[in-house]
Amino acid sequence: MNLAPAGAAKNIKNVAVHRLFKIGVDFMQKKINKFSVPGFLANGISVGIKSSEQKDVGLIYSNIPARVAAVFTKNAFKAAPVLINTERVKKGMAQAIITNSGCANAATGKEGYRDALSVSAELASQLNIKEDLVLLGSTGLIGKRLPVKKINAGIGKLVKGLKENGIEDAEMAMMTTDKYPKIAIRKGIVGAKDITICGIAKGAGMIEPNMATLLTYVMTDALIDAKALNTVFHQAIDATFNSVSVDGCMSTNDMAIILANGLAGNNPLERAQARLQRFRDMLTDVLMELCQAVVRDGEGATKFISIMVEGAKSRSDARRAAYAVANSNLVKTAFFGQDPNWGRILAALGSSGIPLEKERVNLSIGDILVFSQDSPVNINLSKLKEALQKDKIEVCIGLGGGDKSYCVYTADLSYDYVKINADYST
Repeated sequence: MNLAPAGAAKNIKNVAVHRLFKIGVDFMQKKINKFSVPGFLANGISVGIKSSEQKDVGLIYSNIPARVAAVFTKNAFKAAPVLINTERVKKGMAQAIITNSGCANAATGKEGYRDALSVSAELASQLNIKEDLVLLGSTGLIGKRLPVKKINAGIGKLVKGLKENGIEDAEMAMMTTDKYPKIAIRKGIVGAKDITICGIAKGAGMIEPNMATLLTYVMTDALIDAKALNTVFHQAIDATFNSVSVDGCMSTNDMAIILANGLAGNNPLERAQARLQRFRDMLTDVLMELCQAVVRDGEGATKFISIMVEGAKSRSDARRAAYAVANSNLVKTAFFGQDPNWGRILAALGSSGIPLEKERVNLSIGDILVFSQDSPVNINLSKLKEALQKDKIEVCIGLGGGDKSYCVYTADLSYDYVKINADYST
């Protein structure tokens, strides 16, 4: 392990990397270089939480304390790591994130809280940092206590194996029903210096907005003011992970965290600065790639579906309408079956509770208009069926009542989704 002093990693070079995702079991990636961010080390190992020898504990570490911002689930039954992190990020600094898969440590009461603190204390001791600089993440079965002895026994190995190109190992360690890893990285000039932003995500089911995602961690070497970081991170999350829904189910463990260690040495980014927009764009680009990968990897998903609502009187109305359609099981199963039953979309829209002028509403699937002026459009049914056979489907709903819009990304509901979740705990 190389716990380098501040500034030692300034000259590490990276290139922007784009991952190519394919729906299904196959995962294809085009890698120009290893995923790494100056000043960050990572690792992932197996400590035996999972029945197989798959990696199940991961660690992200910054050589120096980093600025931190986070978004957490709004579920009332927040997992122990969420409760602990919520308090620790208020101080504005963090240095390490340890994550386990195979056990959510949620609905485990005071014992679960103490279990998480035990892991936190052991990691802080091994890293020789303050415990309040340690953040935690857990994912897996709810109602199951952490195997603390196994985790703590492996922390020495986890820390010793920290490396600059260990981000992929950390990502693999937090996967559960994911079919493939989700990593995105961008590099650009901000504040007269090269900066890198890299994000990893875990998630395939129980994806619902008003929080973050299941688990998302972002690392950057940008130097940025605490208030500016918090502002742009929440804005980027709102535009990405708070615009997806796989199954409409909110998890107890959802969180998104960003660490910014400032080692790029750029001119400090502050609010109301033009160069902050460049950072926000790069961050949003990383998170958009991750959130769309989560939707594509939706448990049992065969289709990536975008629901665009336009012409709403307010953004809130557009959002409610889009989610009413995206979360409709009847709509999602119709897409899976490639059934041109567009009436289900209208029914879901009508249930959203927003005011509608039916004569102004129009509905298109792909580039095919199927409903307008309160009446069906005479269409070529075979062309509509052909559009529904594609892996990516775009639904556009025009309300004709204003100039506000909102887009939600979702997936279909297949037989495999039921199989995966029916047998999850066994």
